[in-house]
Amino acid sequence: MNQANNNELVITRTFDAPRALVWQAWTDPKHIKRWWGPAGFNNETCVSDLRVGGRFHLEMRAPDGNMYPCIGTFREIVEAERIVYEGEATDGHPCGAGIPPRATVTVSFAEQDGKTHLTLHTRFASAERKQAAADARFVVSWKEALERLAEDIGR
Repeated sequence: MNQANNNELVITRTFDAPRALVWQAWTDPKHIKRWWGPAGFNNETCVSDLRVGGRFHLEMRAPDGNMYPCIGTFREIVEAERIVYEGEATDGHPCGAGIPPRATVTVSFAEQDGKTHLTLHTRFASAERKQAAADARFVVSWKEALERLAEDIGR
């Protein structure tokens, strides 16, 4: 994890898989449902309209049975390279099930030697919102989700 500035968090992971496969697992709802969220969570529904202005909606169920919505809007899509999305402006949970409210998330995919280096860059609305997300295990949860993604793609 790298702290870019007071309002930003950067999480990276390298997958032993080609970029096309990691991109597909990140963008195809049937794949997203299998890996999104921390260990022990499962996803009830996932709808993803992968286009600028398109919406993303996922419902995560925690081990205690609570549901956490993950709702956002795509702002930029560069096929197999970058996705930029914004979280809904609701404050029900500081992490918003992975898309923090009033935060902009940029996911970058870079391939080198058959491996994919993924960068998850989150820009929060304020240092206070970043701290609230950190207190709610934002970084730990994303690391667990990325481990689940690695397992899902078999790498």
